[in-house]
Amino acid sequence: MRVTRILETCLYVDDLEMAREFYERVLGLEPFAEVQGRHVFFRCGQAVFLVFNPEGSSKAGAGVPPHGARGPGHVAFAVEAEALPAWREHLAAHGVSIEAEVTWPGGGRSLYFRDPAGNSVELATPETWGLA
Repeated sequence: MRVTRILETCLYVDDLEMAREFYERVLGLEPFAEVQGRHVFFRCGQAVFLVFNPEGSSKAGAGVPPHGARGPGHVAFAVEAEALPAWREHLAAHGVSIEAEVTWPGGGRSLYFRDPAGNSVELATPETWGLA
């Protein structure tokens, strides 16, 4: 018995509409569920990316325990190495500044930037974790 993969991960934001627009427009994620004032959920390959407003998710509901966080979080999305130049241009065209670019010892590469809530968002090649 073992865990096989991450099924979902999440970030917390105060302005769900701004987050929805950013992740849909800039990263091309497809929203599929939304509860005003509480959350917006996106498809991301074979996983799900959840964005919660901590005010809404800190209250129990539908049998789910309360949860939430304050302050900047972090999420990394996998991208192909060949696509990094296009991602740089795409981010610039959307007014998103790259905060850092890292080439990792194992050969992976990452681009870091911030979402409108100040969360650290990373586009990383799978080689970063030896997953190529």
